[in-house]
Amino acid sequence: MGCFLCCYFLVIVYNRNSMDNKVTTGEKTMIGKFSLLHRMERKFGKFAIKNLMLYIVSAMGIVFAVDFLMPDVGLVQLFFFNTAAIMDGEFWRVITFIFIPMEANFMLFTLLILYFYWMIGSALEREWGAFKFNIFYLCGIMGTIAAGLITGFATNYFLNLSLFFAFAILYPNVEVRLFLVLPIKVKWLGLLNLALFGYMFVISDLNGRVALLVSVANIILFFGKDFFKMIKQWRRKAKWKRSTR
Repeated sequence: MGCFLCCYFLVIVYNRNSMDNKVTTGEKTMIGKFSLLHRMERKFGKFAIKNLMLYIVSAMGIVFAVDFLMPDVGLVQLFFFNTAAIMDGEFWRVITFIFIPMEANFMLFTLLILYFYWMIGSALEREWGAFKFNIFYLCGIMGTIAAGLITGFATNYFLNLSLFFAFAILYPNVEVRLFLVLPIKVKWLGLLNLALFGYMFVISDLNGRVALLVSVANIILFFGKDFFKMIKQWRRKAKWKRSTR
């Protein structure tokens, strides 16, 4: 699906120099300016789960292995978010859907995708710290659950998409190899996936649109103010150009 279709053909170039050349608002992202999060971190930071993405990806790997080696168990089907099943008492589905790995035709592709998840999640945790990354991921989970309650069904696709968007915003110049050969910067993949997200938003009904927005609530919360500032800057530049003609 959308965000990680490209990952089928990607090998990540973990370039420390490009990772250091991140683009942020000022010297830090807006997340660093949220006084509420600062207060929460001082009070609850000791409870943060470090290396959270490693645990998430490991769980995905276990689910994939069980489903691959013992398909009769139907573990993935048991983990799906399904409102009707939840109402019938299968409460674990409220959270287990986040551990479902993306489907791929070959094991190598699945391993590459899991590595990609781990890489972007670890990069975000290094940038923000464990507590703030935990909050970001938790907001994504809650948004996805809310979207599931609206539509009756949810996947971790948009949760992982929000991670990718955040990574593309912070590290736009990190390069990956398309088809194992062609270098391409993450920002272009981010724009591609943003276009796909916009297309899904346009073709969806009202409930679907609400679900799409809610499912990326963490991106809106953490970067929304930056986006508004960028739009204002673009409008000012456009107005200035018109006035100088």
